[in-house]
Amino acid sequence: MKITFLGAGSTIFVKNLIGDAFLTESLKDSHVALYDINVDRLTESKTVLEALNETLNDNRAQISVHLGQYERREALRGADFVINAIQVGGYDPATITDFEIPKRYGLLQTIGDTLGIAGIFRAMRTIPVMLDFLAEMEDVCPNALLLNYTNPMAIIMAAIQKASSISSVGLCHSVQVCVPHLLKSLDMEANNPKWKIAGINHMAWLLEIRDGNTDLYPEIKKRAAEKNASGLHNDMVRFEMMKYFGYYVTESSEHLSEYTPYWIRKDSPDLIDRFSIPLDEYPRRCRAQIADWHEDYKEIIAEGKIEHKRTVEYGADIMDSVVTGKPSCIHGNIVNEYSFIPNLPKEAAVEVPCLVDGTGIHGITVPPLPPQCAALNRTNINVQILAAEATLSRSRELVYQAAMLDPHTAGELPPERIIALCDELFEAHREWLPEYV
Repeated sequence: MKITFLGAGSTIFVKNLIGDAFLTESLKDSHVALYDINVDRLTESKTVLEALNETLNDNRAQISVHLGQYERREALRGADFVINAIQVGGYDPATITDFEIPKRYGLLQTIGDTLGIAGIFRAMRTIPVMLDFLAEMEDVCPNALLLNYTNPMAIIMAAIQKASSISSVGLCHSVQVCVPHLLKSLDMEANNPKWKIAGINHMAWLLEIRDGNTDLYPEIKKRAAEKNASGLHNDMVRFEMMKYFGYYVTESSEHLSEYTPYWIRKDSPDLIDRFSIPLDEYPRRCRAQIADWHEDYKEIIAEGKIEHKRTVEYGADIMDSVVTGKPSCIHGNIVNEYSFIPNLPKEAAVEVPCLVDGTGIHGITVPPLPPQCAALNRTNINVQILAAEATLSRSRELVYQAAMLDPHTAGELPPERIIALCDELFEAHREWLPEYV
């Protein structure tokens, strides 16, 4: 099998996803092709992967590296699986720009990788590059399965599944970690917890959680209310939203706080402290991860060895199921064209249970979401669908409209200020954006 990793300068993702593959018997003899545009980061990933191949895999895998646009086609040629983990424009300057320019307009953000002004412009930088990938894949590996880990997940998946014939699925680990995190945070134990989750990426809903025949939700809601009343912690927004809307959401409070109009507000600045909302969290997290990784990498170089334990990521399970035909179940992001969630739009990318087997990814239809959950999802989907279409059609007007429909942005700025903000970001990101009319 051939596994091509696009954006292989994301060394931590390479370690996690390919490390999992090296622990999977059906994938141990793969050819792993690493592609990136940054020679230093590509070299780091190669070093890490060679150490993993020796430590975990008895050097059974073949590893090749491919630098820059002109080598990408060879990296993709004959691939069975393509993993995408790119960040167009990088942390600096693109991500910093996504935070600093809106801040001058009074628009504060926490993560900015999924929705909002930052999410829209991140999608606009990313989708054209991915369309280039997909065009090459249609030529040199038309039967490959694309595993997309790049955000903004829902906007990207809505765009690429409309524009390309390549089979693809969007993957995130927020579903896998949701229940373990929730139970641990509330000091609850469950012998055999079972749950149902569906919605959209970063706003999927824990619809049901049971331990045997016991419904755990009443105790969860009781403890969550007590914890919010007892002092500051990092899950306060999620618990508060569960109190008002009835269900716990899969993604973190710092994400959820900027997907809704309630929490980051100029007219109520006290909410930021009361609910422990970490403004500018993503840039701060990026800096910390880069610093931590440099220290880890120094140890790998010095010792020539590396450790890895199986992660919660779905990538290796998917590839194993496709290769062996042994079924597995994941939560994937796919377009809702077959009404996998009946009360969400068909153009939306939804996050639903999926069966994976030797024939690929198969979405599973779930019952309609509770109406209040579907309504909150649709406030985000409105932005996602317009942003996807804006990028495919190069329509500046649709970009403005997507931004004006964003819940947080619309709650803070009038239309003329939103347009001015978009125009300034268009200019700042001109290097990575095609022409918009």
